[in-house]
Amino acid sequence: MTLLAQEVIAKKRDGKVLTAQEINFFINGITDNSITEGQIAAFAMATYFQDMNMDERILLVSAMRDSGQVLDWSSLHLDGPIVDKHSTGGVGDVISLMLGPMVAACGGYVPMISGRGLGHTGGTLDKLDAIPGYQTNVLTSKFRKTIEQVGVAIIAQSGDLAPADKRFYATRDITATVESIPLITSSILSKKLAAGLDALVMDVKTGSGAFMPTYDGAIDLAKSIAAVANGAGCKTTAIITNMNQILASSAGNATEVQEAVNFLTGKYVNPRLHKVTMALCCEMLLLSGLAKNEDQATEKLQAVLDNGKAAEVFAKMVATLGGPTDFVERSDFYLPSADIIRPVYATQSGFISAMDTREIGLGVVKMGGGRMKASDKIDYAVGYTDFISLGDAVDTSKPIAMVHAQNEAQWQASEKIIQQAMTYSEQHPARETQVYQHIRAD
Repeated sequence: MTLLAQEVIAKKRDGKVLTAQEINFFINGITDNSITEGQIAAFAMATYFQDMNMDERILLVSAMRDSGQVLDWSSLHLDGPIVDKHSTGGVGDVISLMLGPMVAACGGYVPMISGRGLGHTGGTLDKLDAIPGYQTNVLTSKFRKTIEQVGVAIIAQSGDLAPADKRFYATRDITATVESIPLITSSILSKKLAAGLDALVMDVKTGSGAFMPTYDGAIDLAKSIAAVANGAGCKTTAIITNMNQILASSAGNATEVQEAVNFLTGKYVNPRLHKVTMALCCEMLLLSGLAKNEDQATEKLQAVLDNGKAAEVFAKMVATLGGPTDFVERSDFYLPSADIIRPVYATQSGFISAMDTREIGLGVVKMGGGRMKASDKIDYAVGYTDFISLGDAVDTSKPIAMVHAQNEAQWQASEKIIQQAMTYSEQHPARETQVYQHIRAD
C-alpha cells in the first residue's frame, strides 16, 4: 500500500485514528527528510486540535524511539536494573545531580540523557558545564563504560538517539504546537526509552514556575506519560510535584552544583528538596525491584547519603567524565564565582505567601545564567542562593535571597525582579504540599 503524507495529515485533521503503518510512515519520513517541514507543521497542528488516543500515542512514541539507535545494555551483564528519571523542568531543580548517584549507590544503573535550559527553567547539562573539564558530549562507548564502572552518567543526547524528535520539535517550536499532550509525551519518552530503560520515574511539576502551571494540565500529562511508557514496555510512574517556589535554596548553574555537593555531603540539606528527591528515588527503587517497600527504599537511600557512598559516586562520575578528581572536596575552588554577592531584603513585614517562580527563573536568564536564544553563551557564576521559602516570616531587615551578579546593573535588575515576585500576607499561609500524587499505569 502506497501512503502519501497529505493523506495521513488529512486523516488526523478529520479526527480519525491513525494506524501503525501510517504513523511509522510519517515518522520515517521525518527522519529521512522525505516529509517536508510544512507537512510536519500540518501534522502537528492537526494533532494539536484533534488529539490522539492512547494506542496512537504508544505507536507514535515507539516509532520515534526506533527512528535511531536504541541502547542495549545486555552485553555488559550488569548486576542491577537500568532506571532513570525525567523532569518537566523548573527553577532550582537540581535533583538529577543527587538522584543519579543516590540510586547508583543503591545498586541501580542510571544512564541519564539530559537537556539544556529551556525558557525560565534551568538545564542539567548547563549546571554540569559549570564544572571545569566535565564532558557532557561523549561517545556512546564512553557513556557505556561510565555506566559500567560508576553506575551513573549524565550526558547530552547524541544525534543517533531518537533523531525524529529533534526535527519534529524544531518545527513544533515555531508553529505554536508545543503544548500538545500527545506530542509532549512522544518527545519526552522517545528520547528516554531509546536509552534502553527497565524503569522510569517522571517528575511532572505544577505551579508558578512549571511548564504545566495548572494542576489539571499536570494530571493530563502525567497520566499520558504513565500510560504510554508502560504501553511501550517500560515500567513507569509519574509523580506530580510542587513548583510554586524555587525547589532548592539556589538557582543558577554553579550555585546549584554547590547546593548538590552540600546535599550529598550533608553540609546543608534543603527540606523540600530532600522530600521531592527522596520521593523520586524511592519510586525508582520500587519500580526496578531494588526495594520491596517505601520504608526499605527510604532506609537504603538515607544510608548512602549518611555513609558518603552517594557523594563518592558523584565524585567518581565527575572525574570519569573529565572533571577534577577532588571536585567534591574542593568544589568552592573549582566553581566560578560572581563579582558581586549581596542580599536582597524584603520590602515589608509579614509572611511570604506566594512567589512568581517563573519570573525569578527569568531573572537568572537575564543575568546570563540561561539563554535568551540558542546561540547565547552562559555565565555559570550568576544566580541566587539562600532563597526564602513560602511561609517564612520576614521584615525589612531580613534578606530574602543572595544575588550573585557580575556588575551593579545586573544586581539591581535582579533585586527588582525578586522583590516584585514576592507576595506578602499578614497571616501565616497554609503549608505547601511538595509531592501531590503518584500516577501509575492502570
